[in-house]
Amino acid sequence: MNEQIRSQFAALERYTYLNSAAVSPMPKIAVEAVISQLNDVANHGSEHYLEWLAAKNRSRALLAKMLGVRPEQIAFMRNTSDGLASIANGVDWSKGDNIVSFAGEFPANFYPWRMVRDRYGVDLRLCPERDGRIDLDEFIGLIDSDTKLVSISSVQFASGFRADLERIGRAARAVDALFGTDIIQGFGATGYDLPAQFVDFASGASHKWLCAPEGGGVLYVSDRARERVKPSFVGWISVEEPWDFVDREQPFRPNALAWESGTGASSLFYGLEQSLSLLNETGLDKIESYLDDLTNYLCELLGGKDYRILSSRSPGERSAIVCVQHINGLSCSEIAERLQRQNVIVSPRADRLRIAPHFYNNEADIERFVEALP
Repeated sequence: MNEQIRSQFAALERYTYLNSAAVSPMPKIAVEAVISQLNDVANHGSEHYLEWLAAKNRSRALLAKMLGVRPEQIAFMRNTSDGLASIANGVDWSKGDNIVSFAGEFPANFYPWRMVRDRYGVDLRLCPERDGRIDLDEFIGLIDSDTKLVSISSVQFASGFRADLERIGRAARAVDALFGTDIIQGFGATGYDLPAQFVDFASGASHKWLCAPEGGGVLYVSDRARERVKPSFVGWISVEEPWDFVDREQPFRPNALAWESGTGASSLFYGLEQSLSLLNETGLDKIESYLDDLTNYLCELLGGKDYRILSSRSPGERSAIVCVQHINGLSCSEIAERLQRQNVIVSPRADRLRIAPHFYNNEADIERFVEALP
């Protein structure tokens, strides 16, 4: 978007990096913040412990602002999988219930529901992919009066398809089902208003579009979900007064904070805070618009190459992820390896090549990628 942002990402000095859907490089300010906290521990031990907690809570507040929710509705987990698994293990399932999801979900948003299916005899209904898209009429048609939970990624990892969360959320709410979403492939590249989208729980993590260290899982739990889902992984800070070591019968926290079990990695929160601040200062609306233009430019240049665009580019369905296939049969793994030898970084996913620029990329990166394609 500008050279000041670009200068924060050292990886761009070496690579044409278009792989934010896998792992994003961290900005220098985040790296420096992580190191500063580690140095603090090395030099002062626990003396500044309260400052570490303050950084964690500032990060929580920034995340809440980006999602349109309250800070106490955000819990820190290890990763996206932990968040989704904790919901799956906390619902009171009964035989005859069903779960509605998408057949091409990233495994983090499949295995918890498969476990529920196998353990409780719940019907797991999976909508198929149709030419790189999810037919939302078909998806919503799977929801009925026995649906207990609906879960879908806000942006699909292997196609970039962007779901209409509000439309799905309304359909789930109409039958009193819980509605959840894996936000890892959109969070940081686009804005969310989870309450307005009827989302009851959302799980994501810090190392992709948030440009922060690995290990920062984020779980949103709405008030409605908190009433229906029991915390299934608790520890000493899950209770209302964690520093009261005498009262062992005190209640668990009445919000998402009940899902936080113990001490976190303080240095990661220092880095997360700086990355979130950079994204917020830039503006998620500006980032989304910029990436829309950048990916449109990518698709325009691909029109003259031997590649088929699999990702929907329709308004409301497109995202910052573009997936392509070689028309004449070159495998995506072979293409990715050839590009890597030229320091152009993308990802092979199943039978597709995934390109995922972020706000630190520019048109020159897109041109370099297209020129390097075999």
